[in-house]
Amino acid sequence: MTANLMNYRTISWVLGSFLAALGGSMLVPYVYSVVTDHHDQTAMLLASLVSAAAAVILLLIGRKRERRDLLHREGILLVSLIWLVICVFGALPFHFSASYPSFTDALFESTSGFTTTGATVIADIDGLSRPLHLWRCFSHWLGGMGIVLLGVAILPLLGQGGNALYRAEFSGAASERMRPRIVESARALWRLYVIFTLAEIVLLMLAGMDLFDAVCHAFSTLGTGGFSTRTASIAGFNSPLIEYIVIVFMFLAGVSFIQHYRFWIEHKPGSVFRDYEFRAYFVLTLVVAGIIAVSLGGSTPLTIEQSIRTALFQVVSILSTTGFVTADYGLWPPLLQLLIVVLMFTGGCTGSTAGGLKVARVMLMLHVVKRDFRRLAEPQGVFRIRVSGDVLPELAVTGLLNLVFLALMVLLLASLLVSATGVDIVSSVTSVIACQFNIGPGLGAVGPMSNYGELAPFAKWVLSFCMIAGRLEFYTVLILLTGVFWSR
Repeated sequence: MTANLMNYRTISWVLGSFLAALGGSMLVPYVYSVVTDHHDQTAMLLASLVSAAAAVILLLIGRKRERRDLLHREGILLVSLIWLVICVFGALPFHFSASYPSFTDALFESTSGFTTTGATVIADIDGLSRPLHLWRCFSHWLGGMGIVLLGVAILPLLGQGGNALYRAEFSGAASERMRPRIVESARALWRLYVIFTLAEIVLLMLAGMDLFDAVCHAFSTLGTGGFSTRTASIAGFNSPLIEYIVIVFMFLAGVSFIQHYRFWIEHKPGSVFRDYEFRAYFVLTLVVAGIIAVSLGGSTPLTIEQSIRTALFQVVSILSTTGFVTADYGLWPPLLQLLIVVLMFTGGCTGSTAGGLKVARVMLMLHVVKRDFRRLAEPQGVFRIRVSGDVLPELAVTGLLNLVFLALMVLLLASLLVSATGVDIVSSVTSVIACQFNIGPGLGAVGPMSNYGELAPFAKWVLSFCMIAGRLEFYTVLILLTGVFWSR
């Protein structure tokens, strides 16, 4: 199949549908700005109207679409186009406001929001208007579970393309569906997502946050994004209770929503605690937090409780790839900073809103290395990798190794491009890690108490690409750059 045989009318119709939903979403902060008489009313309304106009054009193009399922490669193309279109048009509220000096900055902020990265170009976050705050955090919430799952009414019409869309969002959990039908699965996930969000809003308000801050931070937490309404992030509230609440929900957001479904809906807690990935995620959190807490307790004037809380908060924040901060870990000893970087690579569980390589993949890599060691020691032996009692096919092992290679290749090339703009090596490498694994803050010039605003425009474009590539786990985006995808 060549590019001109793509079912472009159906692709156009689906893009128009998602863009229409995006334009409608922009009315949420617009209505809030009108009711509360805050600034940037015009920016939100204009962005919504432009998005709606573009949606109408796309829908008109697709009105005479072919009545057939999208093919697999058409679904892959559609995934990337959805994210590109949403990020570009999602940047319009920022671009039309006076807070973002260029479209590059607006696009970076939008991409960071929808991919739940949480990297920002704004130094004075406290100075942003409330409608912009709401849109930033709302973009996390929409992108967290996946913009794709907003279109549960569209997915059945895509056939195999719909399946490709689903797999791109939940690639780590694609082989284990909660329900036989994709739409029912999406609706079940969204119900849990909404319930968790409402629960956190209520708890944060009881802990002392006002309604607006509670809504924004619940959006950012459940989406594992990290945008805050305060320049100092969660530390700006100076409340241990708020920190503990956020820790709990960041941890939950890093757990596979399939496991949440089993626990809360099917009432099967035993199957959750038997899950090897959940156990590893839980143990890794405790072990690394314990190491950091002991180190902080011996090298800082923090009390035991403060050391534990600070360590636990930052470990859960980085491992779940949320990116909230309560301490400047850029000032910690080198060993602790290295542990933070390891957590950036690892990420949360497959099927969660977290980024990173995912805990399951890291564990599988360890099993692959162990198997190869045994092969070297016993050349005549036959060794298989088992996951929860099932033998992992060699094709899955190959796919895993390829994914890790692609991640490292993107990391290397993007780091070279960012450093070519004059950024130091620590900042270059960690900014790419933080963006491609959707974490937000890195180290050096892009540390937890800094921002990405001083980077060159070219570096911001490179990092924006890294955010989308990482959100779609590299394959979906990078395959579009190959001749194989577009050939017959």
